[in-house]
Amino acid sequence: MSNNQATIEDLIDEMYDVLDKGWKMPLSSGKVLVDSEEIRAILDDIRDVFPQEISQAKTIVAEHGQIINEANREAENIVHAAEERGKALVAQQEVVRQAQQKANEILAQAQAQFKEMRKASSDYVDDLMRRTDESLSESLTELRKTRQNIKASQRNSQI
Repeated sequence: MSNNQATIEDLIDEMYDVLDKGWKMPLSSGKVLVDSEEIRAILDDIRDVFPQEISQAKTIVAEHGQIINEANREAENIVHAAEERGKALVAQQEVVRQAQQKANEILAQAQAQFKEMRKASSDYVDDLMRRTDESLSESLTELRKTRQNIKASQRNSQI
């Protein structure tokens, strides 16, 4: 395929196609002869794609940090706005008490909103990282199985 935009799944599918098109050896319990150069080229492409997918995972982690930082800034802005509003209402005792109560409510809301945003962003990144981990693990497992099959095929063809 030699396409840098191909995913590991695409390349593994291509490897399966090569195996399906290979010459089936009679009386060999399903052994198949394949073009080792073609398989090697696909494996090289897989090796080239791995750094791209790792880079994507790092980008996701960086975005997670940005989301948390934005949530912190927003919470600080809300708290700061609540404090400023409270200072502006200092004219009378009742107004001060009401302002204090309102500022505390806003602060509590901001803290609750911040916690929700932090949890949501952490859950999102965790889910994304889990899916990426599973995908990479599945791809690596398939790659290892294919490699073992190729080695076994090579050993059997030498016999």
